[in-house]
Amino acid sequence: MKNLKNLFLISVLLFAVSCSMAAKDKTNTSKASQGEVITLNKADFLTKVFNYEKNQEEWVYEGNKPCIIDFYADWCPPCKKIAPILKELAADYKEDIIIYKVNIDNEQELKALFGIQSIPSLLFVPAKGQPQMAQGALPKEVFVEQIDGFLLGK
Repeated sequence: MKNLKNLFLISVLLFAVSCSMAAKDKTNTSKASQGEVITLNKADFLTKVFNYEKNQEEWVYEGNKPCIIDFYADWCPPCKKIAPILKELAADYKEDIIIYKVNIDNEQELKALFGIQSIPSLLFVPAKGQPQMAQGALPKEVFVEQIDGFLLGK
């Protein structure tokens, strides 16, 4: 009887965890469709952008829309300067691209993987092809040029 009770508790716990994970994924998807910037951790990065643990030899983009990834830190003044620009662009281009951000203080492995030494560093990822990295607090016009030209091919 005790084993049955333990099995029941474990089942309830697993169900609760799976529901919360599904809810989180739906929240991120809905944030992107509403034109918001989405924060990524390593697990999200692996499923939404690039699974470097599975594909160690070549870049394979996991997303279905081009994206921009802002490697930033909360304490960084230039990062704070471009945050509202990225938020505007996420709203303006919500049908065409997704804008992510990765806090390098929290995600040291991603920081090392991309060799981030100065911030903000921005990774422009087309739906097909190789990504391009840019550094510094870019003006909105440069973001628009990169989105329209490199990411969307307009």
